[in-house]
Amino acid sequence: MNDFFKYVERIAPGFWPRVGIAIAIFLIAWLIGTIVKAIICRTAKHLPAGKARVLRLIGSSSKIVILLVGAITALAMAGVDVKALVAGLGLSGFALGFALKDALSNLLAGALILIYQPFECGDVIEVAGSRGQVTEINLRYTVLQCDDKTHLVPNSILYTNKITLEEKAEDKKTDSADDEMEKFYE
Repeated sequence: MNDFFKYVERIAPGFWPRVGIAIAIFLIAWLIGTIVKAIICRTAKHLPAGKARVLRLIGSSSKIVILLVGAITALAMAGVDVKALVAGLGLSGFALGFALKDALSNLLAGALILIYQPFECGDVIEVAGSRGQVTEINLRYTVLQCDDKTHLVPNSILYTNKITLEEKAEDKKTDSADDEMEKFYE
C-alpha cells in the first residue's frame, strides 16, 4: 500500500492537470457537438419532412462523431496511449460496416430518395414486381399499398432498380380540379 502512495505522489504533479485539461476538452467537444446538432436541426425545420428527417439524422451523426473525436483527444491528453484504441475502432468500424452492409445500404438509399424525391407519397409506382400507391417513405423502406396488400420495399431495391412512375399524386389533384372547373362552367 505504501508503494501505491509513493507512485501517486510521483505522478500527481503532472497527472491532475492533464486530467483537468482532458475533461475540459471533452466538455468543449460535447458543447460543439450540441451546437452543431442544434444548428442542423433548426435548418431542418424549414425543409419538407423527408429532407428534414435526413438532416436530423446528419445532425445526430455529427454530434456522435464530434464526441468520439473529443473523447479520443481527451484520453490522449490524459496520457492514455490511443494508438491501439484508434486501430481497434478502425477494425470495429470495418467489421460493423461489413455486417450491417444491407442496413446501411437501405439507410443511405432512403436518405437519397428523401433528398432527390423521384416519387412522393400518393404516387403510384412499380418497382421489382411490386406495384402500388406510395403511402410512406422512411429511411429503411418504402410502403406501397395495392388493393388489400401492403408491400414494404427496401430502399436499396428502389435505388438500384428501374422505377416506373405510373401516376403522380399531383396529376390526380390536377385532374380532379379540372373536373370540378368543368362542372362549374357547365
